Amino acid sequence: MTQWIGWLRRLDRTVPTAMVSVLASEGSAPRGAGTRMLVTAQGQEGTIGGGQLEYRAVEQARAILDHAPGSWRVQDYPLGPLLGQCCGGRVRVLVEHLDTGALDWLHDAEPGRMLATRFAQDALDRRVFERETATRQSARGDRPEVGARIVEPVGERPRPVYLFGAGHVGQAIARHMTGLPLQLAWFDTRPEQAHIDGVTLVAEEDIAHCVAEAPADAAMLILTHDHPLDYHLTLAALGRAELAAFVGLIGSSTKISRFRSRLAADGISPEALDRLTAPIGVPGVSGKEPDVIAIAVCAQLLQLRGK
Repeated sequence: MTQWIGWLRRLDRTVPTAMVSVLASEGSAPRGAGTRMLVTAQGQEGTIGGGQLEYRAVEQARAILDHAPGSWRVQDYPLGPLLGQCCGGRVRVLVEHLDTGALDWLHDAEPGRMLATRFAQDALDRRVFERETATRQSARGDRPEVGARIVEPVGERPRPVYLFGAGHVGQAIARHMTGLPLQLAWFDTRPEQAHIDGVTLVAEEDIAHCVAEAPADAAMLILTHDHPLDYHLTLAALGRAELAAFVGLIGSSTKISRFRSRLAADGISPEALDRLTAPIGVPGVSGKEPDVIAIAVCAQLLQLRGK
């Protein structure tokens, strides 16, 4: 995720700040490589997993604030033997006193690009590239030293989510997506829903174009106020030449059964029908409250990560 990029862009550059970055982890560790947090003398933003690991890392971060901006050190933490954490993994972290005069690379830091960090004597030189080969870090063995260079993705590209319907459930889904690696595109056909922040009003005869234009890695959630419109959108989603990564439909078992029969009659292949998730939401979560459904749907979308 690129949340830490946002933190740096909003940074109060008059306040000395340290950044803690997880370079590598192995075994049962609370967070993985790329996780970051910012630490000042009075507080912090973000977390690398809590517990004794975070407590020690915050101590190291505040200690490095006594050194010149650009100072850095790499620290290894075997979680079981050293910190007494039952998870028993191993984490390698980079602790640095941020040099606020060396943050120009932030202008180019966008998801999909690669960030290269070179370890200099008293500084970390960062640059962003369109194409680079990531370097795999280990939580064991030699630590990065002066002259070393590591390359990582700037951040995870958020999965596009095309949400059709701005009723109570749609609003709850949009609300619970905040902070998740999901990028919302939200549509409704009703003029009375146009005042909702984030909703794009689309004429009913044009809304299928939104389905057609969605990227292949998009997740589509279909939960409008109108069953015929739901069917129209589901037919368009499953009839695409390149199926979306996820097509989810809300509804009762009766509605879904009827839709499946009609879709097959309208030429949707069995393979495409198998890609329809209906009803939406992680199985086993019961309840019809909008927030319950929304959390179950967001969890289901998170299961797509890496696919």
